[in-house]
Amino acid sequence: MDTGWLEVFRDVAHSGSFTATSNRMGCTQSAVSRQIAALEAELGAVLFDRLPRGVRLTDAGRHLLGHAESVLDRLRDAAKGIENLRSIKSGRIRIGSFPTAGVALVPRAIATFRRRYPDVELEHRSGLTAELVERLRLGDLDVAVVSGYADQVAGLTAVNLVHVLDETMLVGLPRGHRLSDRDAVTLRDLAKEDWVAGNPDPVDTLFRSAHGRGFRPRIAYVVREWTAKQGFVAEGLGITLIPSLAIASVRSDVRLVPLRDHASVRGVYAATAAERAVSAPVAAFLTELGASAALLTTKVDAVGADADNP
Repeated sequence: MDTGWLEVFRDVAHSGSFTATSNRMGCTQSAVSRQIAALEAELGAVLFDRLPRGVRLTDAGRHLLGHAESVLDRLRDAAKGIENLRSIKSGRIRIGSFPTAGVALVPRAIATFRRRYPDVELEHRSGLTAELVERLRLGDLDVAVVSGYADQVAGLTAVNLVHVLDETMLVGLPRGHRLSDRDAVTLRDLAKEDWVAGNPDPVDTLFRSAHGRGFRPRIAYVVREWTAKQGFVAEGLGITLIPSLAIASVRSDVRLVPLRDHASVRGVYAATAAERAVSAPVAAFLTELGASAALLTTKVDAVGADADNP
């Protein structure tokens, strides 16, 4: 059914005249008559009694009027809602991110987005990359900030990826460590060190890229939580790799030193479901995410320049 017929029908019902409706809508009286006739043929019912002067709703017409007004009002509201989404005056974004992206990268992007688009509802969930990608596929997230080395990223399917930054690695050392005054270190410098890592298998840790080049860290302590790792390091029990996204959360008694031959090994991406269109609010959030990444990259470069905590 043509909704245009319903608009003409509603106007005639309120005006009681084909002529008045034609004048208001800028068309001929015969055009109005044809549309009403087409609607009556579609429904198989007479909607108006034709009177010497004007028209009057029949029982069928009165029954239809309430439904027609409801349909047209809902269509108007839907169009308004779509326009609000397009102009980012409403909507919802469900965001996911891996843990260290939640230190500064994602919170800064969310905070800036909320200031600019206060009427858009934001939700956030934290998780590992594989979990976030699965949530995207299931429709539980609209965008996810994920990370991975080249081989891991190549294995991600059913998602579109937008590169955000390449995350460099730094070494967390206890104060007074023999290498703590270095401007930078290499994996060779660290070959005999005890390490604090999140998994006993180096392939499942930040060492993945280095492991592929023959580096075998001696993992002395397995500690999964970031702040707990720093506690082990601060007490001199070992050293650890710290991704650049986490530098804002590093303790004052842990020294950061750039790792030169292990730099820019892990990519950070904004992922969206391949089968779903990117909404205007999500596109705007991606812009804020890129701006947040640019600020963080500047801070990491500063750490590399003075080999000190931010």
